[in-house]
Amino acid sequence: MKLPHPIPYQGSKRNLADKILQYFPAGFDRLIEPFAGSAAISIASAFYFKANRFVLNDINKPLTDLWDTIINNPKYIIGQYNDIWQGQRGNEEEYYYEIRDKFNETQQPEYLLFLLAKCVKAAVRYNAQGNFNQSPDKRRLGRNPRMMRDNIIAVSQLLKGKTEVFSTDYSHILESATTDDLIYMDPPYQGTGQNGGFNYAGNINFDDFVISLYKLNQREIPYVLSYDGRTGDKTFGKPLPNALNLTKVEINAGRSTQATLLSREEYTYEAVYLSPVLVKRIDKRKIEQSYHHQHELFACYD
Repeated sequence: MKLPHPIPYQGSKRNLADKILQYFPAGFDRLIEPFAGSAAISIASAFYFKANRFVLNDINKPLTDLWDTIINNPKYIIGQYNDIWQGQRGNEEEYYYEIRDKFNETQQPEYLLFLLAKCVKAAVRYNAQGNFNQSPDKRRLGRNPRMMRDNIIAVSQLLKGKTEVFSTDYSHILESATTDDLIYMDPPYQGTGQNGGFNYAGNINFDDFVISLYKLNQREIPYVLSYDGRTGDKTFGKPLPNALNLTKVEINAGRSTQATLLSREEYTYEAVYLSPVLVKRIDKRKIEQSYHHQHELFACYD
């Protein structure tokens, strides 16, 4: 069975979830996602019984309102999506812009879901005024209501009664964590250039974020951080301080689409960082096997 995924967008970790989950420790109670986005890791963790409870947070409130509705009121959002989706037939492009205007005016979650399912390359964009401004994909109608229904029902069954949803600054969520939790972070401002994601209200300050990681280390809170990466010889993201004592693992995310278009065979690698206390709690062979596999891959391309 495929993992359910009602909110598709560029940069989602859905296709890497099984590789990221192998670095999760056994026996933790609650998974916290301060930058939830598509919540791919929480969904995968629930699917594979990795955690008992979940915290989804994102500063984008319409997104967290959508998650709350999907989890706790699936029948409503399924019906709304079906009605909106059916209304586009014969007038697809103009209708999309009408829905976009309605969302920007009302911030209603059902409008956001349609836009996410229909916008170009699932690459969500907001303008300086905070309005959704991505164009429609003119080649398709967006996810079929039946498929959307199945995904929404499956996610609701996985997360209902187990999940708290917030829309606040990530630092507040980190402060609430305990040593019994595991934090998974995928900040939207770094990465391989494939990350589209949701614009945040204001920039996330690099130094403030690093200080938050120091504080987590001091409190011995385990965390996994998807942070930067590389394509071929090109790296992305500002380096994290060595003093954080994080263990870096690279995950092969597949061939670079952009490089393929330029007739180059290059692979994208997403970097995952493991906190010091987490490394003590997981099987070191997983890390060693990952390094061994990476060296084999590098040898193939030397």
